[in-house]
Amino acid sequence: MAKATTMNDLDIDQSTEIAALYYLQEVTQEDLARRYNMSRSRISRVLKRAREMGIVSIQVRANPNLAWKFEAEFQRRFGLNKLLVAINQPTEEEQRNTTGALVAAYLDQILTDGMTVAVGMGRNVASITEAPSSATPRKLLFAPSIGGSVHGAAALNPDHIARRLEQRFGGHAKTLYAPAIVATRELKEALLRNETVKETLDCARRADVALVGLGDLSEDSNLIRMGLFTPQELTQARVAGTVGDVMGHDFISIDGRSLGGMIEGRVIGLGLQELRNINNVIAIASEATKTAIILGALRTGAINTLATSLANAAAVIALDDATKT
Repeated sequence: MAKATTMNDLDIDQSTEIAALYYLQEVTQEDLARRYNMSRSRISRVLKRAREMGIVSIQVRANPNLAWKFEAEFQRRFGLNKLLVAINQPTEEEQRNTTGALVAAYLDQILTDGMTVAVGMGRNVASITEAPSSATPRKLLFAPSIGGSVHGAAALNPDHIARRLEQRFGGHAKTLYAPAIVATRELKEALLRNETVKETLDCARRADVALVGLGDLSEDSNLIRMGLFTPQELTQARVAGTVGDVMGHDFISIDGRSLGGMIEGRVIGLGLQELRNINNVIAIASEATKTAIILGALRTGAINTLATSLANAAAVIALDDATKT
């Protein structure tokens, strides 16, 4: 009797051979076990290992008609111009990267020479810059639409993201020399009188496209990561009915009302009313914790395009049905 083969004895060629017989020629695991003198459980492990090693790649193709119907219904329900749906991923980082790549591809389609892009903050907006560079550089202007923070990762600041977008798409990036949130309304008004700050924000107001992140109020929130609020302050905001923020500027409720509160009068950046004047406001929110803020943001009427996961899109529809008055 031939010696039973162990996983350690299997080389890539034999793993490929077994996988090809199973997936391409539809040889059963039972027949493979007899042919290779292995147990069925070991054949199953070989096939699993072949998938893990990348020898086998399984792709499930969604029915394009069903996908189109879902997107069309979502867009109709929330008055969107476009819904960008990313395939569900196992981790938040992978979901952000997948969603960001989808937005980057969409921007490649719509951006043309002479356009201005208003740039928000956070991990979801930054994820756009991780996609491969555009093959067709353009003459674009990227203008931060909110100030930044010296706390947390510099890569999440609008200035940094704008420069990365400039490298990817081509053009020029402006800088906003101001913090996102200041201590008092008086300090905000003083900064807004600064000519450099005013010039950059005016460019953002005139933008053709805006990229905005939607933040939840979890302890992993970008507002906490960037040192703008403490966990205790966000807990107070939740108690007051806040479900999250739009681009770090407006705290909003699930029905889309701006709640102001501790953030009111302190933000150096564009608010909801100014976003409504921009032709295409693209909101990016990939994490599963953001269902409520996505729905709240959609109900403000300021969002034209949404980029999120398939799971989030389905959850938003369910939450919309459950919270309609």
